[in-house]
Amino acid sequence: MASAASLLAGFAQVDITPPAGTHLAGSIDSHRPARLVWEPLFARAMVVECSGGRVCVLALDVTLLAEPCTRRIRDAAAERFGLAPEAVMVHATQTHSAPALGRVMLDPDFPLEDPEFEWVTGAETSYTEWATERAIEAIGLACEGLAPAAVGAGRCVEGRLAFNRRAVLRNGLVSMPGRKWPGPLGPTEIAYIEGPIDPEVGVLCFRRPSLELAGIVAGYACHPVHVFPRPVVSPDWPGALCSALRARHGEGCVPIAINGACGNINPWPPFDPDYVEDHRAMGETLAADVERALETLSFSDEARVDRLVRRVALRLREVPAEELAWASDILDRQPAPVWADEAHTRVPTEWMVAASIYSVELMRRRSPVLEYEVQVLRIGDSAIVGLPGEPFVEGGLQIKLASPASYTHIAHCTTQYVGYIPTAGAMARGGHEVNTRYWAKLVPEALEIVVREATGALAELFG
Repeated sequence: MASAASLLAGFAQVDITPPAGTHLAGSIDSHRPARLVWEPLFARAMVVECSGGRVCVLALDVTLLAEPCTRRIRDAAAERFGLAPEAVMVHATQTHSAPALGRVMLDPDFPLEDPEFEWVTGAETSYTEWATERAIEAIGLACEGLAPAAVGAGRCVEGRLAFNRRAVLRNGLVSMPGRKWPGPLGPTEIAYIEGPIDPEVGVLCFRRPSLELAGIVAGYACHPVHVFPRPVVSPDWPGALCSALRARHGEGCVPIAINGACGNINPWPPFDPDYVEDHRAMGETLAADVERALETLSFSDEARVDRLVRRVALRLREVPAEELAWASDILDRQPAPVWADEAHTRVPTEWMVAASIYSVELMRRRSPVLEYEVQVLRIGDSAIVGLPGEPFVEGGLQIKLASPASYTHIAHCTTQYVGYIPTAGAMARGGHEVNTRYWAKLVPEALEIVVREATGALAELFG
């Protein structure tokens, strides 16, 4: 019989694989109806409880996540399962070979009446509704599965799989190296790589009294874009990691992959034109790393379980007048999207960019600030920090270095999609992640503010 202070943990996974024809997110102007399933998608849930504290992590094999979906999941978790809304972390692994949940590519106020083009918002309502309910079901199953467990935490390092994707060229511009080299001379045009990576593989493991594993949380930071842009469904490396760990530890173990601060991190080596993409190989390598870490763990059946949320007002950037005029002119001439080809695979790129720029202006008209949620969960000496959007890796590293927790996991793309959160230095150099778009709309100091609030929340929660 477990004592009153014993830790309880429950895990569950529910299939959220979309039907044929569902739009796969991750592109700006391309329509990718799903044609094949390479691997299924899952909603994976973990619920942990000890001495009155109770938290939940829900990891979804989807590209992006809108705030109304998170609100609906949290409300249902509170009403049906007694979880405090702020204790539920909803995380999108950001695989680019899956649908998104909710409108993420255009502002809700952007007029879009033709249902044929609903996909340009980044998501389709039918899948969003269905997958959201399935995600809630996963939380319920994890709650039903609560049982005594011991927790252990550790880490290892993997520096061979992820690369900073912002290459500063000899002409001073920034390019994203990898599949397509930045010019006819290839990588010789690259002067240097702008920033670091985060090589840590963080591990949080839950063991039953039988010594079998109930669940493993494994964290790494890298864009899941191996399979993209094929019209196939895949959870990419996060799903491959989970599958590899489950194959090692049996059906009773539910692994959960957490993707870290990877706004500027890709799996494409910038100086290897012969690189062959393989998300399964990446998952297997990370699983082997996790296995080595598991051998070092010490376990405890008691742990402080707690949570803290800070809401921060981040300013939206002003759209440059010339950019807004350019976007308005295009939208005046073509208010609604049209197909750019006879095969109906894309809309005009300039229309999509104009709609994205104008969406930032629509958002600013409602409010010049965005309410940003920093969420921290505590499980023993481990912290899981939830950060909406795609913060650059520099921010995640700063948070980890300042954290008083023994182990700190960063989970990006939580709660709501707010776009990239680059460094101020990157903002000055330009590039895909910083040009004013709906996916890049915050002021240059936003990352600094997020880091400050996250480290403050960690200090408060860990004392």
